[in-house]
Amino acid sequence: MGGPIKVLVHGTGFAGQGHAEAFRYAGAEIVGIVGRTPSVVKKIAAELKIPYGGTDWQRALVDCQPDVVSIATPGGAHFDPIKQAIAAGCHVFCDKPLTTDGDSASILFQLANDKGVKTAFAASFRYMPEVLHAKRLVAEGAIGEPLEVECISHFNLERDIPFGWSHRKEDGGGRLNNNFTHKLSIVTSVIGEDIQAIMGEVRDDLGKAPIVEGVHNFKTRRDHIPEDLNDPSLEWGESNVEWSYNVTAQINSPFAKNPVTALFKHGGLHPRFHEDYIAFYGSKASIYIKGHYGSGPLYLYGTDKSWTERKLPADIAATIPDVEGDTERNWRYLIRELLRDIKGEPVGHYQTFKEGAQYQRLIDVIRLNNSWTDVSHLQ
Repeated sequence: MGGPIKVLVHGTGFAGQGHAEAFRYAGAEIVGIVGRTPSVVKKIAAELKIPYGGTDWQRALVDCQPDVVSIATPGGAHFDPIKQAIAAGCHVFCDKPLTTDGDSASILFQLANDKGVKTAFAASFRYMPEVLHAKRLVAEGAIGEPLEVECISHFNLERDIPFGWSHRKEDGGGRLNNNFTHKLSIVTSVIGEDIQAIMGEVRDDLGKAPIVEGVHNFKTRRDHIPEDLNDPSLEWGESNVEWSYNVTAQINSPFAKNPVTALFKHGGLHPRFHEDYIAFYGSKASIYIKGHYGSGPLYLYGTDKSWTERKLPADIAATIPDVEGDTERNWRYLIRELLRDIKGEPVGHYQTFKEGAQYQRLIDVIRLNNSWTDVSHLQ
């Protein structure tokens, strides 16, 4: 492949702009960007100095002839653009969720596999520095055999965030698609990628949200919360996705004789009393990382029976892209791996549409909410 790798971005919001900057960081050339609204596309293309801006994805694939496409729209808008890009022979970088259900995600995985294109699935918080640190410690045997994992988080999200894609299953919304994907990716990166069994339950603790025009950037949606929520003229949209979940998984690990139990507990609307955390418990020691996505610091509980903070190793720190924002940094890490792979350079394991499809199938199972056993007759 002569010259820089050419990238076409689908999406003009926070993710689209972040993907474009991440690909540039890795040495790629952004040849075009596509969005729904002509005025927005024109503005973003000018701000990011992207030569081509349009609203017709199929036309852009022909006009720009990209090597890679970057999919940065909500999950409900992923299937057709990805299918078209694969047919055009493009490699694909896609944010989570891959699609809105396991069947459609599996179709995309198979299409990409048949076409022989590279894919990357951006459940990318596995590249948090302290998660990489935990991965090394577990592989070195620092905790003995891993036995159990806890991922506990409470986001206390504003209930009156304007109604949008995050409230709708058909658009890729819900906390499983937009939180659990990252948590599961973190755990499997440390423990092992072989998920054996899963059970869980979900709840919609929200119900409804105000409908507000003009919300474009996901990160600034809080700025559009109506001042008067009792205004009788205000319209409301009905949520049909989960805002809380409890999931338990069993994961085979190359470092353990028996499957490791992983608990994922998330309350999207609930306040936290103390910090969120991720913990890995082993037969000899344990690891505790502060933060819902493992932002740190990391502590090790060892033979002295106390928690000791462990400094991030310098060689791990040296691999971390230098940019503000965890999301942006993790995109850059994964995109760097994808481009190295496309160039034929050696890379470690990174998540592809194989995991993207698997995660959607797992979410389908969890959303069935049928893991309960009726014991009322035992009373």
